[in-house]
Amino acid sequence: MAKQIDVSDLNIYYGSFLAVEDVNMMIEPRSVTALIGPSGCGKSTFLRSLNRMHEVVPGGRVTGKVAMDGQDLYGDGVDPVNVRRHVGMVFQRPNPFPTMSIYDNVAAGVKLNSGRMRKADLDELVEKTLRGANLWEEVKDRLNRPGSSLSGGQQQRLCIARAIAVKPAVLLMDEPCSALDPISTVAIEDLMYELKKEFTIVIVTHNMQQAARVSDRTGFFNIAGTGKPGKLIEMDRTQRIFSNPQVKATEDYITGRFG
Repeated sequence: MAKQIDVSDLNIYYGSFLAVEDVNMMIEPRSVTALIGPSGCGKSTFLRSLNRMHEVVPGGRVTGKVAMDGQDLYGDGVDPVNVRRHVGMVFQRPNPFPTMSIYDNVAAGVKLNSGRMRKADLDELVEKTLRGANLWEEVKDRLNRPGSSLSGGQQQRLCIARAIAVKPAVLLMDEPCSALDPISTVAIEDLMYELKKEFTIVIVTHNMQQAARVSDRTGFFNIAGTGKPGKLIEMDRTQRIFSNPQVKATEDYITGRFG
């Protein structure tokens, strides 16, 4: 299910403003890739370009290529909605559908994409997905309660369950732990370790320790100044980025001497 993503000469624009410039990157399947860097350097913008979410902002567009197993996600005739079915996203703050039950939150995308399913098949899918998100044992006796009744960490795992229920190839996570307490953060990090066996995961994080703990590869983005485009400065195996980076700006950032 997991797929490789190849990014070539990618420039991301909002209208005439160049937000991210000339990114070249290979994202390995069945791995966690962490994107780090200071605020405003284009990490989240780049992440959203991987499933064309940045296009929901008026004027959002790209030049260059984002290919998943060889298919250009920006090619002629490619439906952005279909791209998002294969490249799921989990946002910074948990956002379960507030009027839906825990069960219906998980089933929502499947119902939208697959139409009618036998109740027994849907029950099985919901249980399997909640188990995959390490949430089943905590919610199995209250599936009809609102998703918003869960704790913050549980809500985030519910959102992950909702994202993986439609069986995407890639899962994007934009600072998924920034609003969570340390115990919930550990639960999400443990979950990432399990999910990468089946999915390709890309995570944006400001937490250097988290990037070092959960990721296989790390990319450092930076920006020259206000109004300048963000750029990918360095990308390598996480162990090397944190022990022997090749660019001084990377070393300065991860050691706290940045700026």
